[in-house]
Amino acid sequence: MSQLMEDLSFRGLIQQQTDEEGLTKLLAEEKIKLYSGFDPTADSLHIGHLLPILTLRRFQEAGHHPIALVGGATGLIGDPSFKKAERSLNPAEIVEQWSEKIKGQLSQFLDFEADVNPAVIVNNYDWISQMNVITFLRDIGKNFGVNFMLAKDIVSSRIETGISYTEFSYVILQSLDFLNLYRNENCKLQIGGSDQWGNITSGLELIRKSEAEGAKAFGLTMPLVTKADGTKFGKTEGGAIWLDKEKTSPYEFYQFWINTDDRDVVKYLKYFTFLSKEEIASYEEKVQTAPEKREAQRRLAEEVTTLVHGRESLEQAVNISNALFKGEIKSLTAEEVKVGFKDVPSMEKSSTEELTLVDVLVESKLSPSKRQAREDITNGAVSINGERQTDKDYVLSTEDRIENQFTVLRRGKKKYFLVTYK
Repeated sequence: MSQLMEDLSFRGLIQQQTDEEGLTKLLAEEKIKLYSGFDPTADSLHIGHLLPILTLRRFQEAGHHPIALVGGATGLIGDPSFKKAERSLNPAEIVEQWSEKIKGQLSQFLDFEADVNPAVIVNNYDWISQMNVITFLRDIGKNFGVNFMLAKDIVSSRIETGISYTEFSYVILQSLDFLNLYRNENCKLQIGGSDQWGNITSGLELIRKSEAEGAKAFGLTMPLVTKADGTKFGKTEGGAIWLDKEKTSPYEFYQFWINTDDRDVVKYLKYFTFLSKEEIASYEEKVQTAPEKREAQRRLAEEVTTLVHGRESLEQAVNISNALFKGEIKSLTAEEVKVGFKDVPSMEKSSTEELTLVDVLVESKLSPSKRQAREDITNGAVSINGERQTDKDYVLSTEDRIENQFTVLRRGKKKYFLVTYK
């Protein structure tokens, strides 16, 4: 077995293979081209996409040639899901915009400037949009039996609730991608999540039927990422964890990983980092012997945040996390306050307006009444920028503003409020 396949196996990244022996032999004999597809169903990829992206990168680091396919055409159709409802169709210009953004994100992880084996980005709109319906039906559709299509889990699960011909035909379009890349790029392997197994095997079937006898290609899937507590991976109360820092800040991104369950952290270190087998083993031991230190979670958060957002964003995320944990909010910059408290309730005030602490507590609803606000203050339950304030007659001053832009109020341990100044 090649060193690459041994590493993928150690990391638990191999769920299914169409021909394990054949692929192992091929990888030992030559450096191949392989691809994975990413449909532009939003203006950003999310952490659910990281596994196939990083697996492409592992292949590239082993000397192989990764192709990242952006589904500009299939994104217009919509991959059928196991949900009852059809996906909503997005306008062509929106899909085109999203495709460009996704291209940019993929370039963060794959080396497109490598001397020997540079990664390549392709868009299936370039060939699918050129095909007329007669060619599609005669040359491609003719190779797919209806019974074969109905046997696909994703299709059979939707038969009772209904599935349109548009979504029904998605698997044919994706199969066409594999055939096109096989013919024009000599691409011999498609990888994807285990939910893509049906699409991958359909592509292999199309290659077998369309090409000369002996044509050989392969498929490999990775497991769908799960969480030990049963909740969906990549989701929080605020929604999906995106790779775009404007949608999910580096601080929020870091916090997602730092909060990983002990039962999941070693698995995620294998999936999402490039740490060695020995390093991962050492963190596995730490989880067993000193779980309260959460060293494995901290290393996971550091590695993935740096990978996605860079070292500078990691440092900002760590700084915000430490300041909030220690209550040292005054040590934060205005930009860090903006990031760390972006989902905290806020109100805007004039920089010249005199604000009593009692009035602000009531207006912000941190305290239900002025009487309660005074009690909260004298009882030591209220802090300004992390420092407790017990003077019930206190008036906020310019010294209470971080870079003259923000004042962070807290009542109790968890109720925060942000005052911004104009």
